[in-house]
Amino acid sequence: MKPRDQFLDADDLNATLGMKRDPLRFRTIWISDVHLGTTGCQAQRLLEFLRATESDTLYLVGDIIDGWQLKRRWYWEQSHNNVVQTVLKKAKKGTEVIFVPGNHDEVIRQFIDLDFGGIKIRDELIHTTANGKRMLVLHGDRFDGVIACAKWLAYVGDNLYTMILKFNQWFNSWRARAGLPYWSLSQYLKGKVKNAVNYITSFEDALAGEAAKRGLDGVICGHIHKPEIRDINGITYCNDGDWVESLSALVEDASGELRLVTWGEIMQMKKASKLAGVEDLCALPS
Repeated sequence: MKPRDQFLDADDLNATLGMKRDPLRFRTIWISDVHLGTTGCQAQRLLEFLRATESDTLYLVGDIIDGWQLKRRWYWEQSHNNVVQTVLKKAKKGTEVIFVPGNHDEVIRQFIDLDFGGIKIRDELIHTTANGKRMLVLHGDRFDGVIACAKWLAYVGDNLYTMILKFNQWFNSWRARAGLPYWSLSQYLKGKVKNAVNYITSFEDALAGEAAKRGLDGVICGHIHKPEIRDINGITYCNDGDWVESLSALVEDASGELRLVTWGEIMQMKKASKLAGVEDLCALPS
């Protein structure tokens, strides 16, 4: 080994900053509503999240691929391929990957209870946390009155949502040039429009009620793109969010604690890990 000076030279610094730090490890990760095949999908950020994390089990809780939009217009970038390949690689290396299809990728429901490429396809299932809590895992669209009773209206809403996302992309590109942080118009509208708030509350209550009826401790779902963990009449309701706006996932640590994380938080944790590596190198005796 070459002797180290008191300060790092350029080669040492570059090597240290470029070195691979261990991925952030969780017992379980849940992601949903990625909507691969749409312009609103934040595939590159999801790819960064997947590469920065590892887990014993990875749940894909529906709407991973947007079949509705792909039927109208084909859109598939290399980053979308990379996400699929990364998930397959995780399955090959030992991560248990479970795909619970949603309404946008409902075509995959014909393969329920089959396994493909190391990925298990299930309609719903019960996950037991490290601390013994039994959680119902499902996408949640069956508890959406719009989907269940008026599918044509869901398609109309999907088109409107797509238009809002396109405007949001333009608006946030302007905000980025102005040095302002990302802001979600559709999330803002969901929080302000009374009917949307009532719809979300009804959806959450319905899912919690289903878990209670089955004698479970909680429920984990996606579908409405609103990350949330809250207690509803003694039932733990969890929604892992989406990868169009909130860029969020639900994770379980080794003790069984459930919490929401975002792409930004994970990137900050990885950055801190790299800086810790630099500090360790700087602390070496000269």
